[in-house]
Amino acid sequence: MTRSDHSRLTALGLVALQLMLLAALVVEPPGFWWPRDTLVLTLAAIFALVGLIVAILGIVGLGPALTASPIPKDGAPLVIHGLYGTVRNPIYTGLMTIGVGLVVFGASWWHLGTWVLLVLILAVKTRWEERMLANAHPEFHEYAARVGRFIPGIGRLRTESTPGSQQ
Repeated sequence: MTRSDHSRLTALGLVALQLMLLAALVVEPPGFWWPRDTLVLTLAAIFALVGLIVAILGIVGLGPALTASPIPKDGAPLVIHGLYGTVRNPIYTGLMTIGVGLVVFGASWWHLGTWVLLVLILAVKTRWEERMLANAHPEFHEYAARVGRFIPGIGRLRTESTPGSQQ
């Protein structure tokens, strides 16, 4: 198996795992942290809707660079405008926010634990993806020093010129 084949299998595995975790958040049995009253349902719906909008805007914003895999497309441009000028990974931010809505709705330790696993998988996937983007686009480091990873201003990469930024 070549390194490229191994990378593709790893990418497929990470995508499958993230989809399974999202599905688990939907089907896990509800908990009893709080009653599912109008307020809870409204909060859950707001988080899920905001997350969905952010993810869709991230998908649309990628244009020709869009791929389901964390492996960047050969020759695709580095997208740094629109929502990508605010956060480097808006699709993942959207998925995490949808997850928050599902945790609020689910109200259980299972939901919270599944969401934490989703965040960890997306963080690992992001670091791998960003290493590949840095190899493909010399301007990535300057971009990543300015723009937060999942939240505006948080998770910027360090460079010599930005000593107070986060890794």
